[in-house]
Amino acid sequence: MAAQRIAIVDYGMCNLDSVRRAFEEVGARPYVTDDPADLDAADRIVLPGVGAFPDAMRSLRSRGLDQALAKQVFHEGAPFLGVCLGMQLMAAIGEEVEETDGLGWIDARCVRFVPTDVDRRVPHIGWNQVTPTVDSPLFVGIPPGADFYFVHSFHVLCADSGDVLATTPYCDVFVSAVQHGQAFGVQFHPEKSQQWGLRLLRNFLAA
Repeated sequence: MAAQRIAIVDYGMCNLDSVRRAFEEVGARPYVTDDPADLDAADRIVLPGVGAFPDAMRSLRSRGLDQALAKQVFHEGAPFLGVCLGMQLMAAIGEEVEETDGLGWIDARCVRFVPTDVDRRVPHIGWNQVTPTVDSPLFVGIPPGADFYFVHSFHVLCADSGDVLATTPYCDVFVSAVQHGQAFGVQFHPEKSQQWGLRLLRNFLAA
């Protein structure tokens, strides 16, 4: 069976080498592109990212990638994985810097963490537990509470609990993974999460 072609979307918001290498390690054929036409050849699509929500959405729209992604994921049926900012962009609205329309794939807002007496530091940086709330192919073989690596100041608030796949304890509890149809999102960085991160990428290839 031929290795799957994974389109890693480049919209100018981060260095994508570590994401590409992680997919190579799990046996895929990743390619990095900023051309909407290149998404047609992909078996699966990954949207990584770090940085500010409004800058990312402007970049996606200026390249026509927002419409190309929606076409491939919701009309052509290509499985999708949003990583960190890529997950946040799946929301309807982002509140970072200024209120900005996101991709609108899930009924959610991306909001800044509010520090608590227990968790005072923002951003949330480092290893933390991820606990699935429902059975999902993305977490097959990964124990509840497994540690993944996070770096973020914002998180998504889902209006529909049916979109929530997993949660993480920080500033009370936040949503750390989502799913809508064949579109998945994870707030953590699987490419930096060692054993369980690579297992999650293998699961995405099989989902």
